[in-house]
Amino acid sequence: MSWYYQIFGTIAKPLGALLGFLYDHIGIYGITLIVFTLIVRGCLFPLYASQIKGQMKMADIQPKMQALQKKYATDRQQLGIAMQQLYKEEGYNPMMGCLPLLIQMPILMGLFVLLRNPVAYIQNLSMILGSHEAFWWIADLSQPDPWVLPLVTGATTFASMSMTGMGTTPTPSGEGSDMSAQMQPMMKVMRVFMPVFIVVMARTMPAGLSVYWMIGNLFTVGQTWMLKRMRGKAMRARELKIEN
Repeated sequence: MSWYYQIFGTIAKPLGALLGFLYDHIGIYGITLIVFTLIVRGCLFPLYASQIKGQMKMADIQPKMQALQKKYATDRQQLGIAMQQLYKEEGYNPMMGCLPLLIQMPILMGLFVLLRNPVAYIQNLSMILGSHEAFWWIADLSQPDPWVLPLVTGATTFASMSMTGMGTTPTPSGEGSDMSAQMQPMMKVMRVFMPVFIVVMARTMPAGLSVYWMIGNLFTVGQTWMLKRMRGKAMRARELKIEN
């Protein structure tokens, strides 16, 4: 496992520096983790926003996709070409839904390495001692919480994936869309598997890491709700403008 720590240790060092800086100004490790999470998720906001907008775009172009499926029902190759042309015209990328998760995972692994062995990556002694502080009902954030936090983390993971429509976006058939079609079954499995996996993992990893994941999920739910509400208002305004 030395290769694992060598790879993700390069991510753990700057994360440790940021955590140490925040802890010096906040003084409470649990609050520091929450602020840290909001900073990281804030930086990733453009990617998540692009993901949600892509899913909304997919819903908008569904009638055109269905029309193409009927037109080229017996010609999969031509259907694939037509679908790719439609994606290009509409500015839609089926793979954008996976990008935020792919970027988020190395950060999560870097945090795992950091919180497993903070002495190796944090120069701030008070921060190292702070990682053992109690927070909420948790006696020591450097140790796993047996059930409550893992279950809450799993529930927020499911809520986040459901809210963002992970694994629910319909994908047309056709050779040109094979990549996105292959991703859909995997995303559907992930929507069920990931919350269970997170519960199991959270029972073995530092509670601080679970706090990060849980707060991140709540952040995602909030931003998704905001983006969908903004889209709803824009659509209603457009409809009223057309009527008038």
